Amino acid sequence: MSRTIFCVKHKEELEGMDMPPMPGQKGAYLYDNISKKAWAEWQSKQTMLINEKRLSMMEPKDRVYLAEQMDKFFNNEDIDVIEGFVPQENSNPE
Repeated sequence: MSRTIFCVKHKEELEGMDMPPMPGQKGAYLYDNISKKAWAEWQSKQTMLINEKRLSMMEPKDRVYLAEQMDKFFNNEDIDVIEGFVPQENSNPE
């Protein structure tokens, strides 16, 4: 049986992650407050940011930048523009 949490990103009860995505207090916070759905969305954005901005996870400044972007994303604040990204248009308008 999956566990549910109140996701701070989506503001609703959703399925929680199976395990903390990183160690320490930050990992515990994410595990308790970020849904599996929101984490998957962040991973996609994170990959685009790493590629677009040519970030290196060996560089401390790049890791700090990515952590700041992650916090903004989960708090529904604007993150830096991913210039090469063109969102798909909804082919099924309501």
